[in-house]
Parts: sequence; structure tokens; C-alpha cells
Amino acid sequence: MSTVVLEPAAVEEAAPPEKPRGLSVVLAPVRGRLAVAAGLQLLAALAGLAPYIAVVEIARELLGGTTVDRGAIWAWVAVAVIGFAIRTVGVAAAYTLSHIADADVGLAIRRDMAQRLGRVPLGWFTDRSSGRVKRVLSDDVAAVHHLVAHALNDLVAGVVTPVVALGYLFFLDWRLALICLAPLVMWFAIVAFEMRGETARVARWSAEMDKVNAAVVEFVDGIAVVKAFGQAGRAQDRYRRAGDDLARFFSEWAGPMRRLEAISSTLISPPVLLLTALGGAVWLAVDPIEVIAFVMLAVGLGAPVLALGFGAVAMQIATDGAGRIAELLAAPVLSRAAEPVSPQDSRIEFDCVRYSYDGRTPVLDGIDLVLEPGTITALVGASGSGKSTLARLLPRFWDVDHGVVRIGGVDIREMSEHDLYRQVGFVFQETALLRTSIRDNIALGRPTADMAEVEAAARAAQIHDRIAALPRGYDSIAGTEAQLSGGEAQRVSIARALLADTPVLVLDEATAFADPESEAAVQDALSRLVSGRTLLVIAHRLHTIRGVDRIAVLAHGRVVELGRHDELLAAGGEYARMWAAQSGVREESL
Repeated sequence: MSTVVLEPAAVEEAAPPEKPRGLSVVLAPVRGRLAVAAGLQLLAALAGLAPYIAVVEIARELLGGTTVDRGAIWAWVAVAVIGFAIRTVGVAAAYTLSHIADADVGLAIRRDMAQRLGRVPLGWFTDRSSGRVKRVLSDDVAAVHHLVAHALNDLVAGVVTPVVALGYLFFLDWRLALICLAPLVMWFAIVAFEMRGETARVARWSAEMDKVNAAVVEFVDGIAVVKAFGQAGRAQDRYRRAGDDLARFFSEWAGPMRRLEAISSTLISPPVLLLTALGGAVWLAVDPIEVIAFVMLAVGLGAPVLALGFGAVAMQIATDGAGRIAELLAAPVLSRAAEPVSPQDSRIEFDCVRYSYDGRTPVLDGIDLVLEPGTITALVGASGSGKSTLARLLPRFWDVDHGVVRIGGVDIREMSEHDLYRQVGFVFQETALLRTSIRDNIALGRPTADMAEVEAAARAAQIHDRIAALPRGYDSIAGTEAQLSGGEAQRVSIARALLADTPVLVLDEATAFADPESEAAVQDALSRLVSGRTLLVIAHRLHTIRGVDRIAVLAHGRVVELGRHDELLAAGGEYARMWAAQSGVREESL
């Protein structure tokens, strides 16, 4: 069985939930720099018009009379050169500043999201597909690039340049300026028509992208399983359907707008604007010197406006992505105690514990259970009875809705994370290895452990020989250089728990998903792991827990029976029925 390989998550200080603010959340750290960049772009846009005005004034000097003022001509040449230099430097500085700001924003967002995800309850992930989470972490951060690095600068250039140029043209001849303005007005009208319902279409695009991302993650993560059962074609079909749905929607979205976009782009193309200016000048018999200004400036009106049009969709996608980023950064996190308290011993208490995933339907409803130090308590029950949920409350994967979970007399919500995870270790069926070295995976609970301690834990977990055979031994990277089976990955996680050496251990039957040849090695490693610890076991196969100190039988989120194996059999209740059912199945298999 292949293992699930996760990227390491960082940790942040707890923060109260806040309402997502989209653009303000993303832009807040660099707002000042973007304002400076916009100012530089404004200066560049104004300076960029200087060469055109200089050419008009030079033409006026050359064509205006018999005497040519060479000093004035050279002065206007200087104005043109200085204006061009200021524009070049201003644009370069503006976009350099905004791109540096974009790099800083991308880094800060990724760090903040990693920290946030390290503190959100595990239930947060169950409500969201892996494709959606992946999209926020990767695609949406990339989409924000346009928002930070280009949008404001493009907006300044796209508005200031045409407005100032038109102002100058109106000053020269308001009639011809109105004629040159007509194509721009028609372009804006067509674009406004195209943009109707664009918000809903972008939201649909986001939903289709989420489906594709989820299908990709599902296919990649499950490829070994689907191939083993001959279902690779079916898994590929789901991916193809998601891709086809995306392509079909994009065709429906973009198809009808292609003709309109072609018309609108043609309206403000240089040839059309040139013909408009020349035709209007001939019709109105405009002064030839002023025609030069209209020919040069009117032809250039379309480029910055067209850039705004091309950036409009990218801006909407970036804004949509910024909203999802803000939503993730506002996800509620588990609280942290202002003054943490350390537990006195490893006694575990579940005191009137209630919990629900959705805030309405209880999964656990009034659980009272005590685990004495050094004892083994097994949780059994039908699927959906709340066994895994109860076990995961102890290492605080979620917080209870009501009641208290205590270790050594201390509410786990009043403990520091360091103290909690020095007290509680866990080995679950779902083996998770970080995409880092095998050594770092084993030393996750004790990063300061030396190599001798890591190796000793691996030997005790019956996995040292397998690691030594890897290309780089303990330095091999899980998921790339080290492809481990389910049983081997499980033994790595047991070595991790052995090295952490916590007095309390939560154990979901670790051999349930182990390959048969690894089961004996896993069982031997577990026997070393559980010695002397307070143990909470989620049991699926009842014959493995006959000798434990106590068995708690869960049904519908409540403890319905509590006692030793022989006592529960004699009682003839739920446990006895489960035992009879499993014993019959075992006898038939033999």
C-alpha cells in the first residue's frame, strides 16, 4: 500500500476568527509600496506625453512662419528627451517596486496559510475537498500576482494617459476630439455589455476548477489502489469528465464574446483610430499642425485602454482568489492558554464530553470515561459510534463542544502544545509521512534527538534494516527516494512514537492496513511501544483486546458498556453480540 505524503505545516499563535476581507487582507502589508508605485506610474504617464506635445510645438515652430526659433526647437527637443527618460525610469521603478511587493505578498501569504492550517481543527479539512485547499495554496496565490504586480499600475496608465491626452486634444480642437472619442465610447459600451454576469461566471469557473483539482488529487493519491483493482480507466474517466466540464463551460463562456471582443478590439486599433482622426480632420478642415497632434495621440489612445480590458478578467480571477485566501486566513483555530498548566500525571478523564462536527448533530453525547495511569482501555463499537472521534479528542484534533478532557487533572485546553504532545502520542491507521528525510520523520516528536536515538527507535520498531537498504539510508526522502509499503510506513510512525516516549498513547489498530508480511513485525513493534504507558486503543478486531484492563463499548455516541472481556461476555449485551458475530466470521474463514 502506498503512503500519504504531506508537506510540513508550520505553527502560529492563535487568533480570533475574523471576517474575510479579500483584497484588503492581501494588499494591506504592501499598500504603502503600491501607492508609491502608482505615484511613479502617474509621473511616468504624464511624462510620456511630453514627446508628443514637443513634436507638435516643434512643428508649430517649423510651419508657423518664416522665422524659425532654433532655441525654442532645441528646448522642445530637451523636453521630449527628458520626458522620455522620466517615463522610462518611472515605469521601470513602478513595476520593479510592485513586483518586489508581489514576491513579499506571496511569501507572506504562503507562510500565513501554512501557519493557519497548522492550527485549524482537523474537522476544517473534512468540510473541504483537497482540490479546493490545493487551489487556495497554489493557484490563488499565483492569481494574486496580477492584482499586486500589475493591476494598480495598469489602471493608472490606462486611465491617466487617455484622459490627459484627450484633455490636450480638446484644448486643441474639441470637435475633432469628440470624433476621436467616439470609438472609445463604443468600446466601453461593448465591454460593459460583455461583463454582464461576469461575477457569476467567474464563480462557476472557480467551482469547475475545484472539481478538476479534486479529480487530479483523487487520481494521483489513489492510483495504486485503482490499478490494483483494475479500475484505472474509471478513475481516469472521472478526471476526463471534470476536464470536459471545464472545457465545455469555458467554451460557453468565451464563445459568444469572441465576436464582440473582435469588434471592440478593432474599434480602438491604431488603423481605425488613425482613419477616424484623419477623416475628422478633413471633414472639419482642422489646422495641419493640430492634425499632427491628433494623428500621434489619437492613435495611441487604444493601447492603454485595451490593456485594461485584457486585465479585467485576470483582475476578477485574482479578486476571487483573494477572497478565498482571506477566507482561509480567517478560519477559526484552536485556542491557546495564556498561562499554560502542566499535568501532574498521565491519568485521563473524559468528563461529560459532547462533540458534533456541524454544531447540531452530536457524534459524542455525554461521554464519561477515566483511564488510570499504566492501564490499557479499548474503545469498540459499530462504525459511526464515535470511537475515532473520541480518541482524536485526546490529542486535541478537535475541541469539545461541552465537557472537559483532562490529563493529570488539567484541561487539555489549558496545556501548552509542547506539554500536550510530550504527554500524548498517537499511531493511527492512516499513516502520514512528511516529504522530508526518514530521519526527520522519526524525530518529528523530538527534533533534538541524535542519530543513535533515532536508529535505536527504528530498530525497536523493526524498520532499521529496511531504512538501511534505501539509497541514502536515513537521509532518503519519503515519497521520492523512499517508497514504503503500508506496513513499513506504519513501523516508521511507531518508531516516531517510540522516540517521542510519551506516557499516554492513542492507538488505532495499527495492523488493520498493514500488508500480511509486515503484520507480525508491526505487532512486535507495538508490544515494545505500549509497555508501561496509559493506552487508549481503538479496536476493530475484538480478539486482539481480550487481555486489556477495560473495554468501553460505544453506541450512538455514548458509552453503553464498560468492563473486562469476560465481564462483558457474561453480561450478554452489545459486546457479547459483537464478539459472537466476529467469532463466527473467524471460524468460517478458518
